[in-house]
Amino acid sequence: MLKGFKEFIVRGNVIDLAVAVVIGAAFTAIVNALVSGIFNPIIAIIFNADAIATVGITLREASGDQEAIVLAWGLVLSALIQFLLVAAVIYFGVVLPMNIFRRRAEARAAAGEPAVAEDVPPTEQELLTEIRDLLKAQSSS
Repeated sequence: MLKGFKEFIVRGNVIDLAVAVVIGAAFTAIVNALVSGIFNPIIAIIFNADAIATVGITLREASGDQEAIVLAWGLVLSALIQFLLVAAVIYFGVVLPMNIFRRRAEARAAAGEPAVAEDVPPTEQELLTEIRDLLKAQSSS
């Protein structure tokens, strides 16, 4: 069980995942600032409200000990804007370039063109064979 865990850690996927989480958290801060600093004030002006969070439908006014009950659809709209911004950046920054790269590689393969050495890194076996040959050449001279 520990051997499998060690292989999982050493393989590098955990590090890639950790980097993705850190970048995602930093990106979330940027999107939150963009939405709260630019989009929310614009929406608040459109609906004549102090803030997007106050935009909603009051179902029951506050009275005595009871708070007002409000359907705050402005909060939902704000979250929707954040989601769309994140989705757009992920699509145009990650998914679209990867799809273009994949289509080009498939077109090259369909045309029978050899893969460019920079596009396809050597396999582990090719590297080991090259190292073996270099060691043989060193030991013989």
